[in-house]
Amino acid sequence: MTQNIVQLKGVQKTYDGDSLVVKDLNLDIREGEFLTLLGPSGSGKTTTLMMLAGFETATHGEIFLDGQPINRLAPEARNIGMVFQSYALFPHMTVAENVAFPLTVRGVPRSAIGERVTNILSLVGLKGFNDRRPAQLSGGQQQRVAVARALVFEPKLVLMDEPLSALDKQLREQMQYEIKQLHQRLGVTVVYVTHDQAEALTMSDRVAVFNAGVIQQLDTPERLYEHPANAFVASFIGENNKLIGTLKERDGESCSVVLADGTPVRAQAVAALAPGARTLLSLRPERIVLHPREGQCDVHADARISDVTYLGDHLRLHVSAFGGQDIVVKHPNATQERPFAQGDAVRIGWRMSDCHALDAPAA
Repeated sequence: MTQNIVQLKGVQKTYDGDSLVVKDLNLDIREGEFLTLLGPSGSGKTTTLMMLAGFETATHGEIFLDGQPINRLAPEARNIGMVFQSYALFPHMTVAENVAFPLTVRGVPRSAIGERVTNILSLVGLKGFNDRRPAQLSGGQQQRVAVARALVFEPKLVLMDEPLSALDKQLREQMQYEIKQLHQRLGVTVVYVTHDQAEALTMSDRVAVFNAGVIQQLDTPERLYEHPANAFVASFIGENNKLIGTLKERDGESCSVVLADGTPVRAQAVAALAPGARTLLSLRPERIVLHPREGQCDVHADARISDVTYLGDHLRLHVSAFGGQDIVVKHPNATQERPFAQGDAVRIGWRMSDCHALDAPAA
């Protein structure tokens, strides 16, 4: 059975004594997992990471590492690896000296440092870079040095604060893969902060979605995407169509919703809503089918194309349905099909299980 290496119990944080940046946070982090804290700016994710690292102090509550309270431990006494967005390398030191620094301050014998530095640099793809200085490295290489420095003293926990945000798209995607591979090879526990939902889905075992200082949902990437717990998660994780309606009736896990134009739609009932309540239907663009076959979909509607965008492997269509509602459809680009054009009448459909009835935001 997997043990919890970190526990946050009733943790709060306020800077002004009034508003809470983090509110009553209870979170268990499993040993060896890759957990991402995801959310918009000001949601509390970075503050939570900084409290774990010891750079911020919890206003209330307790943080445990390996079963021991660490609230009053200085950052250097927590034995936690840290990778910053800015790399935070010492410019006057060589790559080897930067990576060796955590070992030096921990009093590791000089005879053992060289071998450990060489091994970890090889692991991050920087074999032979020992004598270079940070200014002689690319952004991706500097980030690899920062990762090596965080791992070289073999911590049980590594914290990463948006470490890839300064890199271009191609390099960022490459580093995502490399960090995930390192995690799997070493078995270290990683807590990773990002505001990029695609990055979180790509790298994580679990994702904690933050908003307004509260975890909205803690789940695997697949469940976050396929089964969002509320309207915020549905909107923040990936793209979705939002249809506002009124709950007519609920039957177990399914429900009937009447849209603004009077159209009844069956959906998965996620929020605990009573008949007559306002609700939001969340529907992913790639789950909508154009001209569905008989029996392929549970919900059907006539629509008209208002815009077509060619995106290589798929077409992005805006269609108007349900009394003028704009709906986005992602359609696989099959060259044998007749082209779609603005103004075309089409039939759209989807399965009831792909449409989620959630809490509606305030009107």
